Amino acid sequence: MSDESDISGMGEDSVLAAEYALGLLSADEHARAAARLRAEPALRSDLRFWQGRLASLDDGFAETAPPPAAWTALEGRLFAERRAPWWDSLMLWRSFAGVTAAIALVAIMINVMAPAPDPNAFAAQLVAALSAQGSNVQVVALYNAQSGEVRLTALSGDKVPDKDYQLWAIQGDAAPKSLGLIKIDARNDVKLPADVLAAFGPGTTLAISLEPLGGSPKATPTGPVVAVGKATAI
Repeated sequence: MSDESDISGMGEDSVLAAEYALGLLSADEHARAAARLRAEPALRSDLRFWQGRLASLDDGFAETAPPPAAWTALEGRLFAERRAPWWDSLMLWRSFAGVTAAIALVAIMINVMAPAPDPNAFAAQLVAALSAQGSNVQVVALYNAQSGEVRLTALSGDKVPDKDYQLWAIQGDAAPKSLGLIKIDARNDVKLPADVLAAFGPGTTLAISLEPLGGSPKATPTGPVVAVGKATAI
């Protein structure tokens, strides 16, 4: 790649190299990619680019194991009759400190097949890795400043009978604001409402709760929080 600072306009081979570097390929796909890497210098160049880029980004994140009782404590606070709002819980945020940079970086790979954005606009985008201790729901969220949309792609998670997943935005000390229902088995492009968009930026928290069919009957989550993460600039 002639310019290692520009990741716009990427082709399928560059995406393949990124997925290879992140270990996202199946055994068969990995074997086919390895054979191509042995034969194709251009693909090897793409792989070196992504290995260098991912290694440098990961340096800024330190993995911290959550307290063993974090999820139990969270459930108790969520469903106690008299409790503080879940989004004010220090234990909640500590329980997600173990999310590594690699999960969030997948969002870059997922989004590159869309039409190439302007490099300056891409640099202003935000990424969030949403997960929770004790939950198998893992979602990456990529914010596009040009469209005002958040693209959600689930890495794992299951449909739950008679339940819906609902997305929330939390900004500062304000209560969560619903961004609508999402599907756990499909890509979701969520248009941010004007009141959320006005203050959306690094530090904004995105959360997913499991609600009754049709969504929460209240203006705030009523079901368990299955994934949460804060937006970070990329």
